[in-house]
Amino acid sequence: MERLENRFWKSKRRKMASLFNKFQQAVGVLAKSTTFAKNPRQLQFEADINKLFMYTSYNRLGREAEETDAEEIIEMAGKTSLSEQQKQVQENIHYQVENFCSLMDGILLPDVSKKESGSQSTSPPRRQSGLTFAIGGNNAFPTADKPLVPETKPLKLPEVSERLMDQIGYTLEIKPSVIPHKDAGQGCFVKGEADVGTVLAFYPGVIYSPAFYRYIPGYPKVDAQNSYLITRYDGTVINAQPWGLGGETREVWTGSYTPAVKTESKTAENGSERLWKALSKPLQGSGKAKEVLERRNPLAFGHLANHPAKEMTPNVMICPYDFPLMNIELRPYIPNVSFGDSGEVKMKRFGSFWFKTGGSNGLDAPVLKTLVLVATRALRDEELLLNYRLSNSKRRPDWYTPVNEEEDRRRWS
Repeated sequence: MERLENRFWKSKRRKMASLFNKFQQAVGVLAKSTTFAKNPRQLQFEADINKLFMYTSYNRLGREAEETDAEEIIEMAGKTSLSEQQKQVQENIHYQVENFCSLMDGILLPDVSKKESGSQSTSPPRRQSGLTFAIGGNNAFPTADKPLVPETKPLKLPEVSERLMDQIGYTLEIKPSVIPHKDAGQGCFVKGEADVGTVLAFYPGVIYSPAFYRYIPGYPKVDAQNSYLITRYDGTVINAQPWGLGGETREVWTGSYTPAVKTESKTAENGSERLWKALSKPLQGSGKAKEVLERRNPLAFGHLANHPAKEMTPNVMICPYDFPLMNIELRPYIPNVSFGDSGEVKMKRFGSFWFKTGGSNGLDAPVLKTLVLVATRALRDEELLLNYRLSNSKRRPDWYTPVNEEEDRRRWS
């Protein structure tokens, strides 16, 4: 039986490798097309969206998808506009996120029908007063400062993780990295099997729009003591340091934490830093939002994915995901909070600086600008490897080996 299973997996891997090569070749051809933007940074963004369109669209077809389906998706990718591809990627990702959240509800929320049948009695229940009506009898109403935290099953994170794997065939686990350098530390591994285009991880933490850069701990040298910062193409920064390894409850989370302070001699500011500080005056009404989040999220470990060592190749890629805040029932499983009034502030870029240009016009539905990690090939019991694409304009760590120097250059041009 085990031999048959191994043969099946090897056959599946060969099929997926063939499809992966088709997608990669298609991306290479499309990236050189005159339909792509001339700006290097925009070109790289479009190339990434193109890949994500193909990977996530193929994933949505399910495990019975054939090679002809892949060819059809490749053909569509060559004809569809960037805006349409972005929209389709968002729909594909949201489809997976909805499924994940539904499964998490099934794992963590109490069985209401059992609870109701078990609580039946001959005498009517004692009527609660307004002060004791809140769940848990905490003698307080939910407020903006103290939101209501629903009751959940008393499961630990490892238990939740195992139950999720039983449902979808994979989960994540944190253990020593296989990357052969001393700074690799812990790695993020997929346990089980996942197909190409699968959402494998969320990138958790506090979200900062460009309007609030100066509030990132350690500003202006924000990355000096924090390797868990990541930036979307639109300038949104996510700081995963406060999330750590998650937690063991569903709780009100603000992303507050106290970073280690490294004392060093004062250095002279250059003109750019002085100008930035002069332009970035404190904004009114800023601060961390309070959200009820599920800290036992088995997929909230995207910040622990390592960069591949030399002669290793990435197996996941970053995908921007704008979570629609109107989906209140899904909100606890999106492991992010926004710093300040991020959803209402519009910014315009001028050179190296961002300027506040006014509020939202109220026509667009509010979203949370997050990131997820998407599989670029079929995976089974292996470490997640993410191309960090560090800027080649700054000194990079000794352990960093560029996956594609040209992509790094375009990303930060």
